[in-house]
Amino acid sequence: MIRVQCAPFDAGAETAALTAGRDDLGAVVSFQGVVRRGDGPDAVDAMTLEHYPGMTERELERIEAEAQRRWPLQATLVIHRYGRMEPGEPIVLVVCCSRHRRAAFDACAFLMDWLKTRAPFWKLEETAAGARWVEATAGDEAAAARWSEP
Repeated sequence: MIRVQCAPFDAGAETAALTAGRDDLGAVVSFQGVVRRGDGPDAVDAMTLEHYPGMTERELERIEAEAQRRWPLQATLVIHRYGRMEPGEPIVLVVCCSRHRRAAFDACAFLMDWLKTRAPFWKLEETAAGARWVEATAGDEAAAARWSEP
C-alpha cells in the first residue's frame, strides 16, 4: 500500500492497522524517517518536499511491486509526506511484513535505499545560511547500488 500525503502520520497506529487480525506474519520491520535539525551552520530549520502527483505514486507502486517480487512479503506500507516539515516531524514510513525476518529486513532496507536515491521527491532545506536543494550522497548511492540485479 502506498500513500503520498501532506499530513503527519502516527507510525504505531499505521503499523497496527496494517497488521490487525493477521496471524500469518512472523516479522514486521519498519523504518520511520524524521526531519533532523543537525548542528552548526548546516542546522535545518525546516524542510520542504515537492513532488509531481500521479507520477510519484506510480513510481512508488512500481518499486513496492519490485520488493514484493524479490522477497516473500505478506504486506507492505509506504507513506511519504510532502510539503513543509520542521525538525522532529515524520517524513517517511516503510513497513514490511513477512513470515521470516530476513525478507522483511531486506525489503525494508531496499525500499528505503530506493526512496532515498530514486524517488521523485525534491528536498529543499531551510538553514540560517539560506535555502538549499539536497541530493542523495555518495553513501546513499552506494547503499542503493547493493540492490542492483546483474
